[in-house]
Amino acid sequence: MLHTPTPSSILDDLLNRYPGTVAVDAWGETSVFYNPGNRLPRGVYFATVKQKDGDNDKASDLNREGVFRLNIGTSKPMFLDAFGPPPKRPAKGCAIDGPWDFTQLNQLTPHPVYGWMSWVAVLNPSRETLTYLMPLIDAAYDKAKGAFNKKVK
Repeated sequence: MLHTPTPSSILDDLLNRYPGTVAVDAWGETSVFYNPGNRLPRGVYFATVKQKDGDNDKASDLNREGVFRLNIGTSKPMFLDAFGPPPKRPAKGCAIDGPWDFTQLNQLTPHPVYGWMSWVAVLNPSRETLTYLMPLIDAAYDKAKGAFNKKVK
């Protein structure tokens, strides 16, 4: 029987699937950075798992028991395909404007704060949802690799 994905199983899968990645705990979340050889202080992040609300990120109500959010910094074309043009940057401490319910489990939405940067998010993704998300995660990884390579040249 397959288990429901957990924050640690998702992070382990990302680190095993994508070469050159490292996990860093910061800002109340675990961020996955592309940083082969630790050539940059942190690297370029492309995915995070957030398990609690932060001062400027409360729209998902992550303080509920067992609720976490997978965030993916996908490519702009992938974001456009899923949601259309990115929303405007929200004011500090606010969420982006739009029709999305950022508290709904297992539903892909723009990231409530960083949707304007083509980030997407899903609370407590199921195995099926994670499979659906793989092209978005692959695009985020490729985007991070490109940004990393520009920084280390």
